[in-house]
Amino acid sequence: MKISARNRLKGKVVEVTKGATTAHVRIDIGNGAIVTASITNEAVDELALKAGGDAYAVVKASDVMVAVD
Repeated sequence: MKISARNRLKGKVVEVTKGATTAHVRIDIGNGAIVTASITNEAVDELALKAGGDAYAVVKASDVMVAVD
């Protein structure tokens, strides 16, 4: 895979829930952190996503906020 994005988080798919047109894909990126992405059902099928498979969460944002507690 070649991609220009630098915010790639490798993990394992833990759940894929398809809706009418959109699916929610949950990816365990380690240390108890889960990233959830909303993608089309077509993309799920094209990528052959299923629980237990490897995947990357690729994050692209024009703004990133930082907060402290």
